[in-house]
Amino acid sequence: MKRTINRRAEIDPAIVSGFQNLLAVYSVSCVVADAMERAGVVHTAIRLRCGGKIAGPAVTVRLSPGDLVDPLAALTVAAPGDVIVVDAAGETETSVWGGLMAGLGHRRRLAGAVVDGAVRDVDEARDIGFTLFSRAVGPRATHTAFSGRQEPIEVNVPIHCGGVLIHPGDVVVGDEIGLVVVPHPHAQEILARAQEQADREEATRRRIQEGRSVEELLEEFGRL
Repeated sequence: MKRTINRRAEIDPAIVSGFQNLLAVYSVSCVVADAMERAGVVHTAIRLRCGGKIAGPAVTVRLSPGDLVDPLAALTVAAPGDVIVVDAAGETETSVWGGLMAGLGHRRRLAGAVVDGAVRDVDEARDIGFTLFSRAVGPRATHTAFSGRQEPIEVNVPIHCGGVLIHPGDVVVGDEIGLVVVPHPHAQEILARAQEQADREEATRRRIQEGRSVEELLEEFGRL
């Protein structure tokens, strides 16, 4: 693997907007996970480190285990609203994303970044309002700042992140609870199911406030 930089995948903006609108509901990652019948859930070790809820198309990055570099090339192809997802082979002792990259991502109006590996400078990212998910946080940087080398790297290729196969353009949905990845060929269907699930849950909350019993709720909604 040397250097492969592919163009970002195109996805219907209406679908992206639909998932972004879902961010207003409670526990959006749970709602989407339920709509996908529990598929596409990223490993719980990858947690929200700073920022808030996100929903956007994936710009994928694959780095080389044992030779991690800063994924700067992804910033050259990502568009506003995208989520950069980095497969850093789960390496927890070398951070591949820091505060200056967060600043660049914020300037490009990215939704955020997800790293199956480590990040650093989360205080800076938090202060500028950039959302970061990662497996770990630590101060050790890659060699890029010292060597200047930015390869090997592959951008917009299929990757694995937290046990989930992710293709460029798949929709990444995340909150403080976790992350879910929606395959873009099924995104419209999943969006509709997620909206139905969110509406059902809101209706259930109203019935709870009205004093309905568990039996009555199950009879009306079929589940809790």
